[in-house]
Amino acid sequence: MIGKISGRIEYRASDHVLIDVGGIGYVVYVSDRTMAALPGQGEVAAVYTDLLVREDLLQLFGFTTLIEKEWHRLLMSVQGIGAKASLAILGALGADGVSRAISLGDATALKAAKGVGPKTAQRVVIELKDKAPAVMALGGTMAEALGELPAEASVIDDEAPAAKPKRAAAAKASGSASAQAEALSALGNLGYGPGEAAAAVAEAAGEAPEAETAALIRAALKLLAPKG
Repeated sequence: MIGKISGRIEYRASDHVLIDVGGIGYVVYVSDRTMAALPGQGEVAAVYTDLLVREDLLQLFGFTTLIEKEWHRLLMSVQGIGAKASLAILGALGADGVSRAISLGDATALKAAKGVGPKTAQRVVIELKDKAPAVMALGGTMAEALGELPAEASVIDDEAPAAKPKRAAAAKASGSASAQAEALSALGNLGYGPGEAAAAVAEAAGEAPEAETAALIRAALKLLAPKG
């Protein structure tokens, strides 16, 4: 699996770029939004990639962030959404816009993408709504996902046994605070105001103190959802 490509852009077409990596040229298809974010011809670029494998076809799709790549993967899992439609959705809304539309059940926003009709948009919302919090949480937990360890993990633990429970409690509190901060950031990206987002996250954390980021986002969104 080719997960990332870094190289010089040889040329730009309407829907793809050719990236030279050590003398090998990779054709990478991208959304309009990603194309606009890439540098010009002859300059160096790096994109995360997803490889589509079929009997008679191999295609690479490029993304500027891992969250965008993850949304592409999930969108492609929905019946009626192929690679072209997925890129159209991401190009029209961006990763944050897709997160917001699906989290709030806003199928109308998805219809802004070329080639996506009302029934398909509704299907996307229904099938992916429960997965939105986990994708949004990627923004704050990417270091953990990549297996990066805190500096203290490499230090020999020679402290007194009596100090270990305090250290564990502190680590637990730190993890909870981190999850709340990540959830608050994700809600902010969705357009919620700092006050209402903080109140919802605080209430969700109060009901489930040990909840991880994705669970906090999901609970906070339920609290923020219109009543009635």
